[in-house]
Order: sequence, then C-alpha cells, then structure tokens
Amino acid sequence: MKHIEALLEWGGIKRDIICLVLSAFALLLSIFDLIIMPFDMAWFAILLCGVPIILEAVIGLVTEFDIKADVLVSIALVAAVIIGEHFAAGEIAFIMQLGALLEEVTVAKARAGIERLVNLTPQTARKLFEEGEKIIPADQVMIGDLIRVLPGETIPVDGIILEGHTSVNQAVMTGESLPVDKSVEDEVFSGTVNQFGSFDMKATKVGNDSSIQRMIRLVQSADASKAKIVGIADKWATWIVIIALSFAALTWFFSGEIIRAVTILVVFCPCALVLATSTAIMAAIGNATKHGFLVREGDALERLASVSKITFDKTGTLTYGKPKVIAVSSVKEDITKEELYEYAVCVEARSEHPLGKAIVESYENEKAKEQKEVKGFKMLPGRGVTGIVGDTIVLAGNKQLLLEYSIAISDRVLKEVDQYLEKGCTIIYLSLNHELAGYLVLSDTIRDEAIKMVDEIKSSGMVPVLLTGDHERSASHIATLLGIKDIHSNCLPEDKLNYIETYQKEGKKVCMIGDGINDAPALKMAYIGIAMGGVGSDIAVEAADIALVNDDLKELPHLILLSKKMMLKIKYNLAFSMILNFVAIILAVSGILNPVMGALVHNAGSIFVIINSSLLLKWRKSK
Repeated sequence: MKHIEALLEWGGIKRDIICLVLSAFALLLSIFDLIIMPFDMAWFAILLCGVPIILEAVIGLVTEFDIKADVLVSIALVAAVIIGEHFAAGEIAFIMQLGALLEEVTVAKARAGIERLVNLTPQTARKLFEEGEKIIPADQVMIGDLIRVLPGETIPVDGIILEGHTSVNQAVMTGESLPVDKSVEDEVFSGTVNQFGSFDMKATKVGNDSSIQRMIRLVQSADASKAKIVGIADKWATWIVIIALSFAALTWFFSGEIIRAVTILVVFCPCALVLATSTAIMAAIGNATKHGFLVREGDALERLASVSKITFDKTGTLTYGKPKVIAVSSVKEDITKEELYEYAVCVEARSEHPLGKAIVESYENEKAKEQKEVKGFKMLPGRGVTGIVGDTIVLAGNKQLLLEYSIAISDRVLKEVDQYLEKGCTIIYLSLNHELAGYLVLSDTIRDEAIKMVDEIKSSGMVPVLLTGDHERSASHIATLLGIKDIHSNCLPEDKLNYIETYQKEGKKVCMIGDGINDAPALKMAYIGIAMGGVGSDIAVEAADIALVNDDLKELPHLILLSKKMMLKIKYNLAFSMILNFVAIILAVSGILNPVMGALVHNAGSIFVIINSSLLLKWRKSK
C-alpha cells in the first residue's frame, strides 16, 4: 500500500510538471502569435492549469464552505476569460499551479529525511523452527520467536542476541556513525542493519511496539497544518476573499472599468499569506529531522520559540543514567588499586544487582582482562556479595555488610568517603579475608555535551531548571557542574507536575525535557515537552511534542534557535506578502497594473515566500 501511495504521489507530481510545461509552451505561442489558430493558445493553459483550481474551489465551497485562496483565484480567472483576457487567465492559472508545485516539492524535500524511516521497515524475517529456518513476513513475528539475521540484512524486530557476534549499524536509531559491536545478551533494534556476522536472536518487541514502528508513528503525527498560526492565516484569507470582492465591485462601480476590478481580484489573492506559514513550518520540521528530532505536533516549534524556562530531568537526560566506577581507593599498602578493582570484579561478575553489573562493565571498558574463577559465590540481598578468589575471601558491599562481619572502618576512610557521598556518589566497600582493603566509588556521569548545551541555552535567554527525583546532594552536585541555579530535588511525578504548573501560572512558558515514565505527566503538562527518544520510555515519548531520537543533547540549542528563526521567517513572509498586496492593489485601482502584470507581481511574491521558507531546510546555527 505504501509503495502504491508513493507511486501515485510521484505520478501526481510528474503529471503536474507535464501540464506546466505544455501550458508554458502554449502561453509563449499565445503572447508572440507564433501559430495562427482559430482560438487563443492560452486556452491550453486555462484548461490544463485553471480547471483543477476551479474544481478544487467549487468542491471546497460545496462540501465544507471553505473560502480560501483558490476561491478568489477562480473568480479572477473566470472574470478574465469573460472580458476576453485569455492570456491573463492562462498566466494566472499557470503561475498558481507553479507555486503549488514549488510548495509540494518544498514539503516533499522537508519530509524526505523523515520518510526514509518508513522505507527502512523490514518486510521479512528468518524464523527458526525445529526443522530449520523459514522466511516469513516481518509483521507475523511474535514475541519469543527465534530469528536469524544474516550479514547485510535489516533486523526485523527488537530482540536479544542468543548466539553469535556481529557489528550493527544503528545510525537510524542512535545517530552513531560507526557500527556497534554486539554479542550474546546484547539488545538489537528493528530497522538497524547487521553488517558483518550472522546471529540468532529472541524477539522481545514486535509489530507496532518495535523501535522502528515507534519512530514511524512519531513521524506520521508530524503535521504542519495543526499550527495555530496557520489557522490565523487561513482566517485572514477568508476575510480577504470577502474584502477583495467588495473592493473590486466598488472599483468597477466608480471607474466603470471592469479590467481594473479583475486586476484587483488577481492581486488581492492571499496565496502568499497562506504559504508564508505552512512552508516555513514544514521546512523547519525537515531541518529538525536531519538533526535528530521528530516533531510530533505541527505547532510545537511555534510554541518552543516563546519558551522562557527549560526544565530538565537529571538521570538519563543530563546524565547517561548508568552508574560508572569513577574512583578506586586501596587502604592496604600490599594491595594496589588495580588488584582491588580486580577482586571486586571477580565477585561482582555473577551479581544480578545493577551496581555489580556497573562495576564489571566499567572494568571491562578500562581493563578488558580475563577474570579469575570465583568459588562459593553468594548474593547477600540488601548488603552485597561474597566469594572466594584463589585463597582470598572477598566481601563487596555497603557499610551494613561490613558491620555484619565486624569489619572496622577507620575514621580516615570515613572522612574520605564523606567527600564522595556529598556529591551523591555510591560507595562499595571491599574486604579481603575479613579486613577492610578499600572501596570503589560509583556515580552517574554527566553527558559529554551537557555542560556546553546548558551554557548555550542560557546564552539564548532561557533559564535552565533541574527537576529530579534524586536526593539533594546529588542534584546540587550535578547542577553546580552544569551551572544550573534553579534546583528541585526529591521530586515525585506529581511534584514535577506541580512545579511546572506553578511556573506557568506565573506566566512563564515551560519546556520540559525528560526520558522516563515518571516524566510523562510533566511532559504533558509543559507548554512543550521533549522526550529522549533513544533511551526514553514509550510513555514519555508519546506524552511529548518532540522526540530526540539519538539522545544527543548538543543539538538542543540548534532546535531552539531554529524555532526562533522559523517564527522570524513567518513574520518576514507575512509582512512581505501584505506589503506587496497593498502596493499592487493601489496600482490596480489606479489602472497602472493590468490583469497580466497583476498576476506576475502577485505570484512572484508567492514564489519568493516559498523559496525564502525553503532556506530553513539547510539552516544551521552559527558556531
């Protein structure tokens, strides 16, 4: 069905181009009288380009009483034909259709980056059965099915690798330019491309729940026609049609020249006024898409441009949301930091606790050494883990675990640890043969781009605010590093909601940026919500107006400045179109402009507006 729609869309554009070429040729023959015919060659342009405009106007009036630009154009076109200005009528129709084609091409180009996501949807999957593999439609894959993916194939659904090692191009989901190595138990996403090795996986998210489908749903909801400012322009267009008819009638009555009245109808058409907003919004949406944003609401960028405060969630938004070992300290002279770290990793390797996994992951990223065998491993819920490495009994856990085994902690160590606790860090103590050997410090780390991003946001005149469920010490430490002065810690979902509501009651328009389920109410309440689409929950993404696909915060200042630039473009477009119309009306009333010149002047303004808006597609904030 999608392929058929695409074919029909391309067929429509191709047909419009052919009609315009034939019409242009006919108009040239008409104005220069190159061929003697019993009728004016401009009739070809009237029939090919004018009739569709008239039909659309009539259908709009009959079905929805929709008085828009095409109504006035149709009246002007018919009036020109009646008074014998066939070339003017053909020119009006030709230039209007040319403007419509330019708008269509601009919108198509703006959406091109988004629509590529739809084309990435896998069509088939290799399902594994007891008797072997079988290729089935991707939409028939069920949760728990075993799927095999070969090199070069697109991964059909989200899942977990059960067997095999490979590298996956995840650019469509994360924006990463380099392939990511994947092995057993690693998560893979639909729409991403398997590059090298083959692997078997278990499906975890299928159909509409898969990553690529989630992104497509976001794309399909992006609709510039929802913008409030477009509605205002449409309302103006309706009144302009009424005023234009009245103005033309009065001019005809007082001057007695119907040609002046027809010229007024031509130049009064609010085409540029209507195009001023829709083309700018769609071009800005296209620009945002290329920088990793999916705009779900057409008026989202308009709202973003007027925001005065930006509230951030901390974990997973300003930070990576994963604890990492940031320091290792040994309190025994005969044990080095490296040896202590290795002991911790050996016992934590079999732990299911997130902190244990974080220690192992941090060690593997830094050291990548093979771990020693552990005997007698035990999980001690709420306290830590224990095991025997070689001849050494290792305990790894919190202060309660050491107290339980009567292991003393010196005042010097407690003083050192307090410095980390003040920054919101987590401490894992290590005991070797029931004697304190040292400790590991874990902390969530700030995203690399977060500090610069906050600075740029403050430079743009907006005030950053931190709304987090973390305790006060952790929130204050992160806020200090980022330069955020307005801090609210220990926030439950309803607290974030209340803070945003309070700000907005004070007349401040708030943008909320978050990633978790607990952020969803705040994202919905805020004047505009932006969700971290890569790591964010489905609920958070659905509640937001804009999704940041690759979680790259450094592009946020670009989005903010883009929204302001878009509103500036719209204002320029509106001002230009109204000034041009005003001047053209005066010239038409005075008889200086005839219908032919009126059509040229007015529609040149429409084309200027479209071209001016399309410049947003490649706009980039200056460094």
